[in-house]
Amino acid sequence: MTYKYGLTLPISGSHKLKRFTLWAGAHLPDLQYRLPPQTPIKTETMTIRLRDSDDRARILSALNANKL
Repeated sequence: MTYKYGLTLPISGSHKLKRFTLWAGAHLPDLQYRLPPQTPIKTETMTIRLRDSDDRARILSALNANKL
């Protein structure tokens, strides 16, 4: 399968990839996604790739309930 869909999330600070991975594991354990290989500390956003368009809504709903 391919990751056709993207979602850009507002996230700042260091260890963005690790923080998102831990958050997704805790709140959306069955979510299939692909992260960028790295993100600079200075960036304020991060784009993740998703397999399904419904996953975007799931992530946004989970973010409203549980901050990243």
